[in-house]
Amino acid sequence: MRAAVVTEFGGPEVLKVVELPTPEAGPGQVRVKVRAAGVQPFDVAVRQGWLPPGAPADLPRVPGNEFSGVVDQVGPDVSEVAVGDEVLGFNLLNSYAEYVVVPAENVTAKPENMPWEVAGGFTAGTQTAHIALRQLGVAPGHTVLVHAAAGAVGTAAVQLARLWGATTVIGTAREENHDYLRSLGAVPVAYGEGLLDRVRKLAPEGVDLVLDGAGGDALDVSLSLVPGERIVTLVEHEKAESLGVQTTRGVRLASRLAELADLYARGELDFPVRVAYPLDRAADAHREVEGRHGRGKVVLVTG
Repeated sequence: MRAAVVTEFGGPEVLKVVELPTPEAGPGQVRVKVRAAGVQPFDVAVRQGWLPPGAPADLPRVPGNEFSGVVDQVGPDVSEVAVGDEVLGFNLLNSYAEYVVVPAENVTAKPENMPWEVAGGFTAGTQTAHIALRQLGVAPGHTVLVHAAAGAVGTAAVQLARLWGATTVIGTAREENHDYLRSLGAVPVAYGEGLLDRVRKLAPEGVDLVLDGAGGDALDVSLSLVPGERIVTLVEHEKAESLGVQTTRGVRLASRLAELADLYARGELDFPVRVAYPLDRAADAHREVEGRHGRGKVVLVTG
């Protein structure tokens, strides 16, 4: 099979497409012929040399921990998934490839009205948002501040917070993304000097909870608005403990993914794809993600 791999650590240019042995499904596993795979900052860190806990340390390393595709092989002891099922799912690595083998419990059915590209990048952003907002305890009447609200996680977070009853969701983003945030139900606010005053003007009775997908100054502003325990940061992991700020503690689950996919199928959760690159252009996909300014999801299309 063809796969985009890291044979040495460095910039996007180290990603190369090579031929690898096609994996076989073992007990409790399924093999999926991948149609699309999401690209995210997690993958950038892997390319730069970070080793996810529990991952093998050998090279070449195939990034990618979310995908969509068609089950084409089922291992022993699997009854809930069948060959021919259209699925989306997750894995620690190995999704930038034409085939991926995962535990059967890591996939769920793809809704008929969900395009392959959307399904390929759906898992990480939506589940991260769901985990973080449940951890924060978003409830009816809350005012929630979401930093980096136009990105994949932010897009999901804005919509989920509104679905769960938040009265106001304030989203930070560049001005060209403000109309987009309004379409999701958020009140947009620009980054930069004066952000604290702008947020206070939009929320005169205060902010209840913060999901920080930006870090830096945005996190500093957040700490001026709420105590650290009412913030979940997705980016400032090294600072979080000293600041008393939370990081996400949940794990991805197929049951959660199924719930989110059902929201998409019913038209209650939008999840746009910014750009889809062919597998041969994995390096360009990483450059796009590292820019950190676009809205929606970046994906790789494998076939």
